[in-house]
Amino acid sequence: MSVLTLRLAGPLQSWGSSARFARRTTETAPTKSGVVGMLAAALGRDRTCDLSDLTALSFAVRIDQAGTRLRDFQTAHHADTEKAMPVSERFYLADAVFVAAVAGDDELIHSMHDAVQSPVYLPYLGRRSCPPQGPIDLGIRDGDDPAAVLRRETWQAAEWHQKRHWREAFASLPVLAESVAGGPLGATLRDQPLSFHPSHRRYALRNVVSSSVAVPNPHFRADERPKRGARPSVPVPRHAPEALLTPLPTQSPLDGH
Repeated sequence: MSVLTLRLAGPLQSWGSSARFARRTTETAPTKSGVVGMLAAALGRDRTCDLSDLTALSFAVRIDQAGTRLRDFQTAHHADTEKAMPVSERFYLADAVFVAAVAGDDELIHSMHDAVQSPVYLPYLGRRSCPPQGPIDLGIRDGDDPAAVLRRETWQAAEWHQKRHWREAFASLPVLAESVAGGPLGATLRDQPLSFHPSHRRYALRNVVSSSVAVPNPHFRADERPKRGARPSVPVPRHAPEALLTPLPTQSPLDGH
């Protein structure tokens, strides 16, 4: 088995696992259904095609740069009646960077690797209005555990974000992975795709286990001096309230009278 790694970065991303009426939310990290849909599109599969081989892939994602949640309001008109539709509320992640990994059969992984390098349908990050910042392919890794692969990947956050944390030798990054048989059960998320058919999309529940990994910061500067005007780091003295007390006399004033 092999693991395909993907860098998912862009100005805007939106990974919704549920939608109620005119409110479209986003998860804090890419969903399995969103990544599987992106891979299926890269392979040139129609929405009515069988997804059993792609849904069987093991999936994990690492949050390299959490980004900022944004809310947008959108208006639309009905295509036939030209009547105004209700104002919809949509949420996005701005300036976020993730590393996703899928594990499966070698032949399927290599076919997807070729597809993301030359996709039939262009990939997007959850919604068609969210194109990726650049190439999403990070390469193929050996192994069958996508979470273990993500623990070895270099930090993929933007350079300005890494430089902002120059005082930290390691970055602690959350990892969201599917629970394995016999392992701990995590949170449930309805993003296991069963069908992308336009008339009847179907999703199942899956268990997601959260952990974290420490990866080296390439912009760590241990010997860099503080900027001019910056307050020096002075250790705070230990508060000793007993030092303010008046010592008790060792001899009574009445002694000797």
